[in-house]
Amino acid sequence: MPTTLIEPGELASHLNDPDWAIIDCRFDLARPDWGAQAYAAGHIPHALHAHLDQDLSAPRTPRSGRHPLPPAEALALTFGRLGIDESVQVIAYDQGPGIFAARLWWLLHWLGHRQVAVLNGGLAAWERAGLPLSSAIEPRTPRRFRAEADPTRVVSDSEVAQLVSSGALAGGRQLLIDARSVDRFAGENETLDPVAGHIPGARNHPYAHNLDAQGRFLEGGQLREKWEKTLRAVPAQRLISMCGSGVTACHNLLALEAAGLPGGRLYAGSWSEWITDPTHPVARGAG
Repeated sequence: MPTTLIEPGELASHLNDPDWAIIDCRFDLARPDWGAQAYAAGHIPHALHAHLDQDLSAPRTPRSGRHPLPPAEALALTFGRLGIDESVQVIAYDQGPGIFAARLWWLLHWLGHRQVAVLNGGLAAWERAGLPLSSAIEPRTPRRFRAEADPTRVVSDSEVAQLVSSGALAGGRQLLIDARSVDRFAGENETLDPVAGHIPGARNHPYAHNLDAQGRFLEGGQLREKWEKTLRAVPAQRLISMCGSGVTACHNLLALEAAGLPGGRLYAGSWSEWITDPTHPVARGAG
């Protein structure tokens, strides 16, 4: 069963398998309703839609990031409604690069379900392969999803603050890797959050570095080579992944797993949570 990435042809051969659930995760941060509208207009046959804000995140609070993790119990109900239980192979896709599909991939792993993969290249790759689309919405029979959230996969705001204040990041004992673009990491061209910059001691590995020119993940050896340059001989198990709101950070964790470098953790609140505390330090520049 695929647990990281899957190619369009392999997915096409399982379209009618009742034990395979296909989840459309298309989303646009600037147009939150766009993904659901695009899904209604045409999607991979038998796919159901999961909305980043409504299904894959909890409501935002004054002290949270933009996309807080949902409570495990609520997420279990969502996955059950989508016809997922421990026997189901899940395939997630979005419009292409896998940003939002990786969020669903990580959430399922967090709850103990490893039979989930991201469609490499997303709907764009599916269409390039000449595979069919459908506008029919075909609900799956609900199943009972048993959630067992793994607390070791998540790092809290207070834990990150302790790593910063103790010098653990500066000394390389732990790695905090930011998936945002180079300019946002440096504190330039910030359009999503009210404060620009990055957490002192963090390193930058933009999620786009995991992809080729067509928005597909690089092959495993290429990913490993890129990530080893970022890790600088530090084990992947000491890595904490972050971004603006805990979404593209999951893309880096998926890339690491595809590269054979598992064990990284997620700072789910990420930059948008960090800056809600005015006492937290902010760095700017390349880092």
